[in-house]
Amino acid sequence: MSDEDLKAELERLRSENAALKKGAATGITMKVSEKGALSIYGMGRFPVTLYKEQWLKLLDMSDDIRTFIAANDGKLKTKG
Repeated sequence: MSDEDLKAELERLRSENAALKKGAATGITMKVSEKGALSIYGMGRFPVTLYKEQWLKLLDMSDDIRTFIAANDGKLKTKG
């Protein structure tokens, strides 16, 4: 490889690295898994992966989940 090729490759890697760091800084990201499920990254060590109908069922329960969290606030721990 010539010096120009090496410099171009280095610049490409730097920009790719910056893009990856930026993605990590934004927090939560989504991806379709190999099996067609929705995976949410950035909430913990491992992704949270559910199929479409599971996510929709969970989203339909959002008010119930918030009520449960409020009712059990003293028992629930926060991460941090």
